[in-house]
Amino acid sequence: MKSVAIRLSGITKEYHIHHEKPTLVEKFIKGPDERFIALNAVDLTIYTNERVGLIGPNGCGKTTLLKIITGIANPTAGILKTHGKIISLIDLEAGFHSDLTGEQNIFLNGMLLRMKQWEIQKKFKKIIEYADLKQFIDAPLFTYSSGMKLRLGFSIAVHANPQILILDEGFGVGDENFRRKAKKTLRGSYGDNKTIIICTHNLELIKQQCQRIIIMDKGSIVHDGGINTLKVYEKYTRS
Repeated sequence: MKSVAIRLSGITKEYHIHHEKPTLVEKFIKGPDERFIALNAVDLTIYTNERVGLIGPNGCGKTTLLKIITGIANPTAGILKTHGKIISLIDLEAGFHSDLTGEQNIFLNGMLLRMKQWEIQKKFKKIIEYADLKQFIDAPLFTYSSGMKLRLGFSIAVHANPQILILDEGFGVGDENFRRKAKKTLRGSYGDNKTIIICTHNLELIKQQCQRIIIMDKGSIVHDGGINTLKVYEKYTRS
């Protein structure tokens, strides 16, 4: 029997859009603020050890869905259940402090990812080596490029050993050597018994890393299947 990593039941996310402050008369005529449904009663089960690619046009609800799974955002309605430690690289700045050095941020971010101090110290050199930031590790984070922050964040994430790892479009900002290293890590033994979700427009990365593809549009899941779903998506985007 398959073990469930993530289960969403009827997940809805609604936003109220506030326009320019109306006068009392305008508010009476126009009625209440506009509502935007980012997710519309989404049902989804993801199993342990699945590698899922999440694709769809901009504004389709992908990032909102991932933010709810990781606890960054709360749903308006529905039930979410997750099993296992989740680490997300949705926001490269999350868990970092720009004025602290790379070294200090390893400890800060590691502890936010529920690593013990002794565990961080034990893995400290490996984290730096993997991120290839030896000569910059004493520099403040605000001097780092987006690619350097990604390398540091990804290195801490994989060494924190999560059961569920979520990567989004920012995963593509690293240099080619690092992207190769990261792809090799995800394809190798690190990925055993782990659930990996990749949200990106890079269909080649999805093809290399994922066995299950989910297409979203207008806040709903419109297709869910194997690698052949990419062909469906190509037709979908041309129509």
